[in-house]
Amino acid sequence: MNKQAQAVVMLLFGGAIVRASVTDMYLRYVKESLRPFLIAAGLVLIAAAVMTLVHEVLRPRDASAGEHADHDHGDGKPHREPWVAWLLILPVLGLLLVAPPALGSYAAGQAGTALSSQQISDYPPLPAGDPAKISVLDYASRAVFDKGVSLGDRTVQLTGFVAQGPNGEPILARIILSCCAADGRPIKVGMSGNAPAGLANDTWVEVVGKYTDQTVTDPVNEESIPYIEVETWTQIDPPKQQYE
Repeated sequence: MNKQAQAVVMLLFGGAIVRASVTDMYLRYVKESLRPFLIAAGLVLIAAAVMTLVHEVLRPRDASAGEHADHDHGDGKPHREPWVAWLLILPVLGLLLVAPPALGSYAAGQAGTALSSQQISDYPPLPAGDPAKISVLDYASRAVFDKGVSLGDRTVQLTGFVAQGPNGEPILARIILSCCAADGRPIKVGMSGNAPAGLANDTWVEVVGKYTDQTVTDPVNEESIPYIEVETWTQIDPPKQQYE
């Protein structure tokens, strides 16, 4: 792979990053706050690729010939870089042509709930409104570590996807990220009362309900999974931002 080919691969890679960043595709890989950095990185790659191509086109032919001579290993025959270098283009094509789904119920079933790493000691008042719209993480944290004190009798609304619980029953889950999908871990909430039934895994729902002290142990890491007493639920389309 010569420098021109390397520059083309770099150009494609930079273009793929920018394309993913200006659409919602990047949200399947990283947190929303990283978008400016992705765009900047893609533009830097594109600029470097263009500069390399311009340099290769404009440089004197004798300089090009001298570079090819450097690849003579002493046996009088020119040697090319290994063809395996072309495999670098595969992730580029994957980013351009394939849009993998966000992490969902399968990832949630393979990992234990990440609630223990999210414990805080002070919980602010719930937002105004009835029901109060809060995240799955916020509800689970208040339910387990605050014993529901900061939830009280308030009705809350959670949004997440359906996954299979420890006893085979449907639970509500959401994937949280520290940085990117590679470090994604699930937050799980069991559902009692008028819980959704008959829905396939990865179906997105909004549930409205109240705190209950019921819990179950996650068999993956033996952490507590809290429950919510569901009053009503609605099936929804997957949100643009599927990670918390």
